[in-house]
Amino acid sequence: MAFLFRTEKNRMIVTVVKVAGLAAVLSATGCSLVEDRSERYVNAPEGESLTLPETADESRFSQVMPVREVTTADSGRMHSSSIPKPPDMTSEILDENYVVEELDSQMWLLVNDVPGRVWPAVSSYLNDRGLGVAHDSPQLGLQQSELVNFSKRARTLLELQSDPNSGEDLLVVQARIAPGVRRKTTEVQLRVHEVDSNPDELLVWQTGAEPSRSELDTSKRLLTDMGDFLRGREENKSYSRAALGMVSEPLVRLISANEKPVAVELDLDYGRGWSEVSRALDEAEIPVLDLNRSEGWFNLDFREASERESGWFSWFSEDEEPQHTFDLRVEEQDGVLTVTAHRTADYDGDDRSPELLAELFEYLY
Repeated sequence: MAFLFRTEKNRMIVTVVKVAGLAAVLSATGCSLVEDRSERYVNAPEGESLTLPETADESRFSQVMPVREVTTADSGRMHSSSIPKPPDMTSEILDENYVVEELDSQMWLLVNDVPGRVWPAVSSYLNDRGLGVAHDSPQLGLQQSELVNFSKRARTLLELQSDPNSGEDLLVVQARIAPGVRRKTTEVQLRVHEVDSNPDELLVWQTGAEPSRSELDTSKRLLTDMGDFLRGREENKSYSRAALGMVSEPLVRLISANEKPVAVELDLDYGRGWSEVSRALDEAEIPVLDLNRSEGWFNLDFREASERESGWFSWFSEDEEPQHTFDLRVEEQDGVLTVTAHRTADYDGDDRSPELLAELFEYLY
């Protein structure tokens, strides 16, 4: 029996050795078994842009399967490690829809849809809750309710006493619908204004106003209620052609020189812009070693993945410590935030600043 046991043991050892040898051979010859199409991508000729007929309505056409643009100055020298990843078709779908967000005394409802579809939905909400729409301007993205005081449903929504009295303040609700920071999103803000009499025109939206805590609590309650309303009528969406005139310039722009990204511009206030950059770095999984909001900088480790990984023998050693290799600067110039990237003086690797800005832009917008 001992002899048989040793025989079976030897067979198991031989089998393990064969499997290990086969794995080594496959890893060494993997390129011949699975085609590497990197060179085909690099050498593929650029196609002509699709031209629509003059009578076509361009607003009804969009890219279903967008091809990511290559911003490398000379694509002929591009290697497989620098080939851009295919676009994530779920990147335009938020993890949660109808989310109330708050930052620096500002609050809004984030909707994963274009303003042209959100505009009529906001009108429906105001009418359904007894607020009505007294004045609106699609170009400004503003809708203004009738006086709240004379609608029982509106009084209940704003938690006023059931019956009006002569000494109470007159109130109207304003809704601001604007394109969001991220593509194909809309941000809706709601504010309650005290007025002396029934306004005969739109009130001016104060962009720099800082509401009190009680006003923010009221806005949050209204926005949460609006989110529930919009979620419940998703099957009955309509589109407003009038809202096409709404300002839709992107709030995030990639600035290039000589076909290389040199900066990212954000048409946002500093607090909102800093928050968006922080979010983008986190979603891109770019290690942040240190940061300073007041001075406007991030210390990053943006080395190639191959430099940051231990390789084949990673299971024998701990993960390599992050290294400070690139700096990201956030500066405000003429009311516009400018984000720039620079390689640190102590890092002698490739200057991947343009790639850092391009990747940051993808997660910002």
